[in-house]
Amino acid sequence: MKKNMGNLDRTLRFVIAAALIALYYNGTISGVLGIVLVVLAIIFFLTSFMGFCPLYLPFGIKTCKAKKE
Repeated sequence: MKKNMGNLDRTLRFVIAAALIALYYNGTISGVLGIVLVVLAIIFFLTSFMGFCPLYLPFGIKTCKAKKE
């Protein structure tokens, strides 16, 4: 898997995921919506650590800087 996420994208995903987990932990969001958002937060954490987003592939999106060859 080649990385297709830049540092800003990865950082934003991490921050959003942390905020969603904090909101669920504090009880601000709960129920089915809370569970769905926690699952989304886990996906955001995983993709931010890997630097790869599978949903970017079909659309040809890359937020990382191109390496000079």
